[in-house]
Amino acid sequence: MTASLVDPGHSQRSAAGSRSEGLALVPPLTPPLRLVTQPEGLLQIHTAPFRGSFAAVFSQALRTAGLGSRVLVSQFLKGGVEQGLAGSLWLCGRLQWLRPATPHCLDGPPPVEDEAEDAVRQVWDYSRGRLLAGDLDLLVLDELGLAIALGYLPAAEVIASLEQRPAHLDVILTGPSMPASLMAMADQVTQLRQGR
Repeated sequence: MTASLVDPGHSQRSAAGSRSEGLALVPPLTPPLRLVTQPEGLLQIHTAPFRGSFAAVFSQALRTAGLGSRVLVSQFLKGGVEQGLAGSLWLCGRLQWLRPATPHCLDGPPPVEDEAEDAVRQVWDYSRGRLLAGDLDLLVLDELGLAIALGYLPAAEVIASLEQRPAHLDVILTGPSMPASLMAMADQVTQLRQGR
């Protein structure tokens, strides 16, 4: 069976209405269609009323870094030993994992004159700088909505920064509390529920 390059729905025509050696001229091939001319990043939200939305996103971030992409994972309310900018972990040589320089996890509003608020602010300032610089392929912001709800970060500044993100950058927000303003910005929302 032989395939023809001529569209069977059109009559076979030559350039000036004449035939050259009895063969019809074949119309030029068009280049393949491209759905997106440049990679377009998404703002995704993974939320759940229970623990669990971060684990799936973290495994995606690790796979992405393993394939050569530049990834930053910032957790805003998870503290621990030797955390902060100086203690951030590097995995696969391309994934930076950042937590605030606090000895414990944060589960309430910042106390007056507590270093926890400054530690969360440092994580945000660094993450925001990388977001706006456009030198990442994937940025994961864990418990960002909760950090806003508890008063660690101003919602207006976070929203303005996310609106300025480079077009190629994928951003994933995770956590149990997402303000409606962030939900409205999302290209994709994944809500995890417990099966019953």
